Amino acid sequence: MLDFINFTFLDALDILLVAVLLYYTYKLLKGTVAINIFLGIAFIFLIWKITQTLKMEMLSGILGYLLSGGVIALIIVFQQEIRKFLLMIGTTNFSTKRNFLKQLKFLQTEIVTEIDAETLLNACKNLSETKTGALIVIERTNNLDFLINTGDTMNALMNEAILESIFYKNSPLHDGAIIIRDNFIVATRVVLPISDSKIPARFGLRHKAGIGITEKTDALSLLVSEETGEISYLKNGNFELYTDYEELIEKIKKDME
Repeated sequence: MLDFINFTFLDALDILLVAVLLYYTYKLLKGTVAINIFLGIAFIFLIWKITQTLKMEMLSGILGYLLSGGVIALIIVFQQEIRKFLLMIGTTNFSTKRNFLKQLKFLQTEIVTEIDAETLLNACKNLSETKTGALIVIERTNNLDFLINTGDTMNALMNEAILESIFYKNSPLHDGAIIIRDNFIVATRVVLPISDSKIPARFGLRHKAGIGITEKTDALSLLVSEETGEISYLKNGNFELYTDYEELIEKIKKDME
């Protein structure tokens, strides 16, 4: 029935390269709001190619117009992200493989973001005992520079004393969130996007912010409640349950791999 389809080796290679491109694009956008748009366009494109192959001219024509308009819409909506990506490529030293792979770490499964989970949890436990509120964001593959610009930049190696001093109630840095990247505190007083999701009334704005950033990126959030001292761990917009601190440490380590 499909004898009219002339399938060659180059067609197979073309399909393979497109599949690889889509896979890495998916990894780049995974955990962000853009992933839903990407999946929708990919689905429409797939249907469009099928209708073209089956010579369904009217439907393929309509889908073709939708896709052509969709590309322009994507460029408008994601112009900042496209600009950042092109700027990264233009300023990357390709002669140094290590630096280039670090820039494109979302393409490399073997590149692991480091985090000293024990130090992080020890500081959270100390803050919990004094019921000192804290909001900590841990960067993974999605770059959080767009959030760092909303706060005060810092480049301090993470340790318990610094973490506790930042969130001390009389500290000028305690408002907002901090962002941790590769065991370094890179920003304080960061403003996070607030989630629209409904959460139990006992959780406040700090938890909504922690949920919001994990909904829009693949970052992780650790929160210490100012009212109860409870430590919450958030991933993908959800509360991650744990039985003890040792289990939570293992969860964080595993999620950072």
